[in-house]
Amino acid sequence: MNRGSALLGEVALPTVLVITGIVSLAVLGLGVVALAQRRSRSYLLITMALGTLVGRTLVGGLAVDGTVAMEFHHLIEHALDGVMAALLLAAVYYARMTERPKLTTNEQDS
Repeated sequence: MNRGSALLGEVALPTVLVITGIVSLAVLGLGVVALAQRRSRSYLLITMALGTLVGRTLVGGLAVDGTVAMEFHHLIEHALDGVMAALLLAAVYYARMTERPKLTTNEQDS
């Protein structure tokens, strides 16, 4: 391994993981706030999907730390991608099945 790629692994990757972790936690926090306001199953599913972003960052950090093997890290991250997609599809499906469009004032008058 040359010096440039060693520096990349020692500095850049942990930095990106820290920034990604902070942003992921912030986005998850916004999801939790929206869930608390809306209190619907769709918002719960979306918040859980946002939680997978935090999980991906955590797994990446554990792989850099050496706690999780790189092959296992990829398996977990790809599984989390699938979970995120399924949760988002379920949220859209559930919202379309349970939430009725609201009538506008013009439609209510007729």
